[in-house]
Amino acid sequence: MWICLPNEEIARSLGPIEDVDVVVWDLDGEPPAGVAQAEFLVGPQFFRGGQLQTLRTLGQLRHVQLVSAGFEHALPFVPPGATLSNAPGVHDAATAEMALTLILAAQRNIPDYVDAQRRGRWESSLSPGLADRRVLVVGYGHIGRAIVRRLQPFEVDVSVVASRARGGDGLIDRVHGIEELPDLLFGADIVILIVPLTPATEHLIDSDALARMRPGALLVNVARGKVVDTDALIEACGSHRVRAALDVTEPEPLPQDHPLFATPGVFIAPHAGGNTDAFLPRIGRFLRQQVDAYRAGSPISVQNG
Repeated sequence: MWICLPNEEIARSLGPIEDVDVVVWDLDGEPPAGVAQAEFLVGPQFFRGGQLQTLRTLGQLRHVQLVSAGFEHALPFVPPGATLSNAPGVHDAATAEMALTLILAAQRNIPDYVDAQRRGRWESSLSPGLADRRVLVVGYGHIGRAIVRRLQPFEVDVSVVASRARGGDGLIDRVHGIEELPDLLFGADIVILIVPLTPATEHLIDSDALARMRPGALLVNVARGKVVDTDALIEACGSHRVRAALDVTEPEPLPQDHPLFATPGVFIAPHAGGNTDAFLPRIGRFLRQQVDAYRAGSPISVQNG
């Protein structure tokens, strides 16, 4: 069996597997020998240029494995007859860390202090803080639960929203349904987005949703940029009604002159949530499990929520 991996680093993290031949190719340029025999392909962490279009031409593929939690970008490009899976669990800790980092930075005025340091100024200010805040986590899959686990020691009141209402799970007493979101926005000091991008969640946070948020509330997006209406967010933050801390944006990457960069109350990270040293060992272990399951005809791990 041949598998195609996107780079040498991921190939080393996977290590040798008996009776499995590996070809390294990131879908750019001419395919090397072995690609035509590969039935299992692992995509690059970030697809660029025409890589997705190239993916669609590989008709021999039987399975496409992503190394990201997101998957919607690849769905239209999967060759006929092939299956697709994302990487549940691989990015849970890193993305949850980023969510907490964005919250703490915004709630404790860290961007202002960094700016003051660069100017050689000692400027202290009163900050909202995190303790005693009411936090709403929108999305309760693998990463949503990881975020909740990390939030709880900070002495906050956490509520969660998922696609459907259900009972508690030992971590949370109750899971609210997405239809409850408009009412829940009224009471939240911090709103964290970690939903998949689907037709139902595109522009989930629009001008109406932003208007429902408490004055001065913080919107944290570690989901996908299109979950938020960018123009509406610029207006809401520009008028100082709400604040935002973003690891994802629409468009992405942001052009150098994009108004979001200069919007008051907006703190932006360059989609770095999963970009830590933990990625390679975790993806290596995960891919070995996926390849073993594929060869055995067992179910492939996938998480779409």
